[in-house]
Amino acid sequence: MNKRVRFLPFIIISGFFLWAGCMKQENFSDVPFIGYQSFVGLYDTGHYPVYGVLTITFQDGNGDIGLDDGDIMPPFDTGSPYYYNFIIDYYEKQSGQFVKVDLDPPLSSRIPVLSPLYPGKPIKGIISDTLPLNPAPVFDTIKIEAFIYDRALNKSNVISTPEIILRRP
Repeated sequence: MNKRVRFLPFIIISGFFLWAGCMKQENFSDVPFIGYQSFVGLYDTGHYPVYGVLTITFQDGNGDIGLDDGDIMPPFDTGSPYYYNFIIDYYEKQSGQFVKVDLDPPLSSRIPVLSPLYPGKPIKGIISDTLPLNPAPVFDTIKIEAFIYDRALNKSNVISTPEIILRRP
């Protein structure tokens, strides 16, 4: 057997460990941090937005973002403020001021567990959520504010979209 061929697996494995050792381990706070990335309207045939896609970036030092379907016991039960871990608030511009509107059902949602294979490790990424919008609103300018909770109930910073115009007269 050729000596080069016998050492090829050793060289590949050594190269992998050298590469992995050189990768910079990112350190983030254990309190999640989010950033606004975009809001894109999805329009119907009448040229009014029916849905909006909110996209945020996130990072978390211990990767404990997300809830399983079975996470319904306190503090994640349906009556708890922690049932939803992606809190989304809807505001309408009324008489020049943004006013929070409580929607039924709410826009808030549950982010699933993001790193089930690597618990306790730092994570970062992008989350997009599709939100239903009123295609014929009384007030045509809105904004969205959002934040997330991790499993330790740490609250992230709050992000806000710029003004969103739903329709033009």
